[in-house]
Amino acid sequence: MKLIVGLGNPEAQYTGTRHNIGFDVVETIAASFGAGFSRGKGKYLSAKLTHRRESVILIKPMTYMNLSGHAVIAAMNFYKIERNDILVICDDLNLPSGSIRIRAKGSAGGQNGLKHIIECLGSEEFARMRIGIRLDEQPMSSFSSFVLGKFSEGERVVMGKVLPVCSDAALDFAINGIEHAMNNYNKPVI
Repeated sequence: MKLIVGLGNPEAQYTGTRHNIGFDVVETIAASFGAGFSRGKGKYLSAKLTHRRESVILIKPMTYMNLSGHAVIAAMNFYKIERNDILVICDDLNLPSGSIRIRAKGSAGGQNGLKHIIECLGSEEFARMRIGIRLDEQPMSSFSSFVLGKFSEGERVVMGKVLPVCSDAALDFAINGIEHAMNNYNKPVI
């Protein structure tokens, strides 16, 4: 069984924001399987699916981004999932828009959701997929307002191409493991 965690913020005002790209990926996966999200045994929504005989649990933490670790721990405990069977999907302000970086482990790199998950797990050893949201031509007065801002029309076009690739990469992780996903998807999408 694999756990795929999409990070984001739970309130409707954050729908369509750069910080909620993790939610967008797991929602895309769920929709492609006709799976719906329902309340989990903790502060998260979950959807369960089977892909090539592998059980996959998708979750969206219903905590704010900086408390995502609580939902991840609750889901791990409920489903009895080990760290090496988890993939966390989040935005990354340090990567150019249209790029994906998948790693088997690593630091939070300034991403508060990852930071809290690392704190709760007591380890950096879990897979993560970072999705680039940085546009070089956009001036930023505040990182916070940028990541919590909605995608522009041009960014939505880019993300429309990136989301299916991220979904495929997450399912590749579920079936073939992190090394296979890294080898096949660590490249610019656009």
